[in-house]
Amino acid sequence: MLAAGAAGIVGVGLAWLLAHPDGPDPSSVLRVVADCLGATMLGLALLRTDLFPDRSKPSVWRTAVVVGGTWTAVETALLATAATESFGGGIARLSVSNFATFLTDITVGQLGVVTILCTAAAVAYSLFAYRTAPPSAPMQRRRRDLSPVPVVVLTVVALVARPVTGHMSQQVLGALFVSVHTVAASVWIGVLAAMALTLRARGAWAAVLPVYSRLAWWSVWTLAVSGTVNAAVKLGGLPALFDTGYGRIVLGKTVLLVVLVVLARRLRATWLVSVAAHRTKADESTVRAALHVCVLAVAFGSAAALATTA
Repeated sequence: MLAAGAAGIVGVGLAWLLAHPDGPDPSSVLRVVADCLGATMLGLALLRTDLFPDRSKPSVWRTAVVVGGTWTAVETALLATAATESFGGGIARLSVSNFATFLTDITVGQLGVVTILCTAAAVAYSLFAYRTAPPSAPMQRRRRDLSPVPVVVLTVVALVARPVTGHMSQQVLGALFVSVHTVAASVWIGVLAAMALTLRARGAWAAVLPVYSRLAWWSVWTLAVSGTVNAAVKLGGLPALFDTGYGRIVLGKTVLLVVLVVLARRLRATWLVSVAAHRTKADESTVRAALHVCVLAVAFGSAAALATTA
């Protein structure tokens, strides 16, 4: 996760080079870390759903507590940063009354509170699920494991709460397109990150990776379509692709998406075949997944930068 966070920050830096002097805002660094953690939380919960075979479902709750707790902390820091930017003067000069006003009367603050409440609730639920069915429990007790659906719902709400009020919110079905785009991107990187964190057996990889491959393929197409619509609405024409910082980041994201699709197709033709045939060791699969997550995190960094670029 540390490597993925660093890769995301690299993505923000690349976006800054493309967009300068139009942006992005420095808060993009915290934003990409929060987005990666949120996507991983979603991936951990999805691994426990019926999308994946019962025999291969890993124990995710302890990891979810750590990831979700860190996510909550980063979202809190992001909220404090937004409040500081709103009133100016630095964090040391932010009074309690001004911060309370930001949380209750300003949309960004209100959405930040919703996000933190959702992440904290997801952590509390994960902790309860872990205490109910710890990793060392016998199989008959694991069958009473709590449903992951509440964590999925809470995580999705937290992930879309911030982007859903952006420029697309003023358009017909704009919020829907942004929500779909955000969730598709989170599924693409989040499930793979969750697999890298939790799968430790060759058989588990053989059962889970083909399912993830299908999910990722649908996520890519959903991401491409919704992203194209979002960019077209924001830019308003082809000249803006080259004349604005926002447009140049969009071009950079497009290049990254093409590279990622080519890489994914190669992995489907090599790694997936090898894993399905039980020819790849679990440790090797973990390393490959982690490297792919880092590449995806660079794209996440550019997306976080795009959200704060004029």
